[in-house]
Amino acid sequence: MNAFSDRVMSLQPSAIREILKFTADPTVISFAAGNPAPEAFPVEEIKRITNEILEKNPIDALQYSVTEGYTPLRNWIKEDLTKKGMFNKDDEDVVITSGAQQAIEVCTKELCNEGETIICEAPSFIGSLNAFRSYNAKLVGVPMDDEGIDLEKLEQALIENPRTAFIYLIPNFQNPTGKTMSLERRKAVLRLARHYNVYILEDNPYGDLRYIGEDVPSIKSLDTTGHVLYAGTFSKVLSPGLRVGYLCAPKNVIAKAVVCMQVSTVHTSIFPQMITYKFVTENDFEEHLENLRKIYLKKSDLMLTKLKMLMPKSIKFTEPEGGLFIWGTLPEGDMPYFCKKAVENKVAVVPGNAFLTNENDPCLSFRLNYSTPTDEQIEKGVEILAKVASTMYR
Repeated sequence: MNAFSDRVMSLQPSAIREILKFTADPTVISFAAGNPAPEAFPVEEIKRITNEILEKNPIDALQYSVTEGYTPLRNWIKEDLTKKGMFNKDDEDVVITSGAQQAIEVCTKELCNEGETIICEAPSFIGSLNAFRSYNAKLVGVPMDDEGIDLEKLEQALIENPRTAFIYLIPNFQNPTGKTMSLERRKAVLRLARHYNVYILEDNPYGDLRYIGEDVPSIKSLDTTGHVLYAGTFSKVLSPGLRVGYLCAPKNVIAKAVVCMQVSTVHTSIFPQMITYKFVTENDFEEHLENLRKIYLKKSDLMLTKLKMLMPKSIKFTEPEGGLFIWGTLPEGDMPYFCKKAVENKVAVVPGNAFLTNENDPCLSFRLNYSTPTDEQIEKGVEILAKVASTMYR
């Protein structure tokens, strides 16, 4: 008897989730997660809002609702996207999803036939890669440089894969590398998408967390032909546990996404949507975001300073202008061994091959997260990593 469908037979547990098992040991310092800082959560305000909703609108919060999402929140998102030049009310719509992860999964479900290609950055977010794999998509990873995805190799991938469903990109403070795609590169990628008539799925979970430099216009804001689908979320700026994200796309794409959601989640939980709406409308949301930026600037600066001071000079690190991650690259040798020795010494990092379309491809990199650990853990953890690295590199 076959226990599993072909779609899931080859799926493996998330490498990050597997590594996080080590952090059940309280003595392990985790640089492996991607969670917001504990001090970033507006607990008291969410408590106030929650109590108010349950006192004044308990049935609305606890009853079934429409698949498209809580109307006041959808309207707020549309207004916010319009201010940023990212929403055309005549041609586009918004649906509320259970985090950006569901927006990505729904897009894959409705746009990608089995065996068709999804092109993404190499490396890319493991949660998205697994969503693509679950629909038996052919994954093609395109290398990155300091400005983003390699244009020549991207066009080559488009030529070699005429059955491409979409190009998946994380332009801002990319997970896992922390890199930001330049404006010129964004324009060029959009030109290629138009030329080869494929969608771009722009995933932007970290865009509001820029703490250095000037914002770069989203690819969505540059799009005038309906080629860009946009996944947003409140997970990194309010609470991941609320599971409130959204998809902005042409109306026909949203209409089909709604049908897809009706056969899985019916609708995103309405209570968290109401909490989110009240939070963004009853507080100075920009002030809240600015507070988050200060938190992550301090943490990022602390980790980078310690890495530069203590780690062997031959190991290189990206210097993100926002987001939650730093990408380290060894000069040579055995990256899995380095990661194994690190966790044996009570520091968990994520092996870089976990973020590749083919995990067996050669990789010398690893991902570090600075948002979750305390300042003390950052200092101690980097010291331990440096001791491990010093036995292997200069």
